[in-house]
Amino acid sequence: MLLGRQTPVVDSYAPELLYPIPRAGGRAAIDCEAALPFSGMDLWHAYEMSWLDGNGKPVVRVGRVTIPAASPNLVESKSFKLYLNSLNNTRFASEDEVAALIRRDIAGVVGSEIGLELLEPDHPSLAGGHLAGHCLDELLVAVPDAEPSADMLVPCAPGRIAEEQLYTHLLRSLCPVTGQPDWASVWIHYRGAALDHSSLLRYIIAYRRHQEFHEQCVERMFCDIQARVAPEFLHIQAFYTRRGGLDINPLRSTDPAMRPLPRLNRQ
Repeated sequence: MLLGRQTPVVDSYAPELLYPIPRAGGRAAIDCEAALPFSGMDLWHAYEMSWLDGNGKPVVRVGRVTIPAASPNLVESKSFKLYLNSLNNTRFASEDEVAALIRRDIAGVVGSEIGLELLEPDHPSLAGGHLAGHCLDELLVAVPDAEPSADMLVPCAPGRIAEEQLYTHLLRSLCPVTGQPDWASVWIHYRGAALDHSSLLRYIIAYRRHQEFHEQCVERMFCDIQARVAPEFLHIQAFYTRRGGLDINPLRSTDPAMRPLPRLNRQ
């Protein structure tokens, strides 16, 4: 894996740069290896995507990639960046040819079909949005000196049922390879036994020193909340800010039809 290592510039098409990371390891740590308790996908935006047309003129697009949560592998983000950079000075006869190539290469690494849109840089769907619901960020909580744990999540009074949309911009987790921080907002929509808001924010802040890939953090959150309040439904999406021209937005949900929310202004 090239993450955490100095890498030379690759100036020609190099699909071998793509590096798969099996999801099984992260899921074993949260005891959901067999039947997954969630559906969902990983939504990526690639802001630094370019290639040459048949005349040698640069084409610039923003790539929107969706990888199913059920795929056996995720793709490591630095390898994805380097792979996309390897297309920069490669000529293609058409945009359809580029799209077919990227779909084939990413699908081969993650082990399932993927979604791909190549968007003009000023496409209206790339405008930053706002999260619905109640923001937790003004609550007074201390940074816990512990790893995140389901035990941190405190249900409210017994029998109290709530349907809530909650969000915070205070999520920070650490790359498990380099230890560098990853910054994100996280949005939660659930119906079930009401969660104490302060305990939820404290739990999310506990990821501040937690080393795990973006996708694994969201799956851990999903399983911990599900274990504590057994919700009728649960949707969680994290909006990680871009690194190396890529942002990652993992969505996990009890509803297979749930689709990711749009990107945020901070991304």
